[in-house]
Amino acid sequence: MSNTIGIIGLGIMGSSYARNLMSKGFKVVGYDVDSAKVQQLAKEGMQAAQSPIEVANACSYIITSLPSPQALMDVVDAKTGIGACKKPLVIADTATLALQDKEKAAEILKSGGHTMLDCPVSGTGAQAVHADLVIFGSGDAPSFEAMRPFFKAIGREIHYLGVLGNGSRMKYVANLLVTIHNVSAAEAMAFGMKSGIAPETIYDVLKSSAGSSRMFEVRGPMMVRNVYDQNVSANFKVMAKDISIISQFAQTIDCPTPLFSTAANIHSAAVAQGYEMSDTASVCKVMENLCGVDRSPFEGSKN
Repeated sequence: MSNTIGIIGLGIMGSSYARNLMSKGFKVVGYDVDSAKVQQLAKEGMQAAQSPIEVANACSYIITSLPSPQALMDVVDAKTGIGACKKPLVIADTATLALQDKEKAAEILKSGGHTMLDCPVSGTGAQAVHADLVIFGSGDAPSFEAMRPFFKAIGREIHYLGVLGNGSRMKYVANLLVTIHNVSAAEAMAFGMKSGIAPETIYDVLKSSAGSSRMFEVRGPMMVRNVYDQNVSANFKVMAKDISIISQFAQTIDCPTPLFSTAANIHSAAVAQGYEMSDTASVCKVMENLCGVDRSPFEGSKN
């Protein structure tokens, strides 16, 4: 197989893909609309591209990590984007987007002789740095297998789920749990502090207990420190997009999601209280405000 992979979209996730792939011996050709991100990774060994089509001309395999449906449409455009590439491509889109947007992009690429895979990832930006992601793959099976070595470089678990779109469906299930577990971790921290237990004690004791969750493990340390604007792994602006997608999908399949809906409201409250660009662990502040938690007795304790 080819040792060269293209990355389009070098944000929090895409930049981690690029670094992990390079560290494992792959040649990476990358592009982002933000030239500063391209320049930084070029200093680290990435081959810089000036446009998506330049990436496509240099690679047969591409991973996209894009922030919006429009960004994806711009990249796959049949006239100006990678859809115009003359050689066949395999493109794995790793973003969380509405299913209809993925399907539309796949049709555009198919018309140009290309294959798109729907491969959203589960994990925070902090986890992406350490290749601690789970890949939910779907689409053409041989194409997915051809890209498996690249996925192994950016994730710890790789799942092939069948027809195009099943990756997104599974990601919606995963993010439903992330939303709920994020709030449940915050509620537990606030409940514990209100009862008089120091936040670091709550975390240290519960992180390996039956009541823990991956979100408690990952976001618990931020909740202990009460600092949410450093090393942000996921903010509410991104989470709001994901919550909206899940809510709409749940409506289309007529599936009630009462716990998810309640947790989504807590996330909305965090935005209303000014935490839109903070890490989503700051739902803990929302729960503390609701519970009337006073952290002052714990100040100066070990963090």
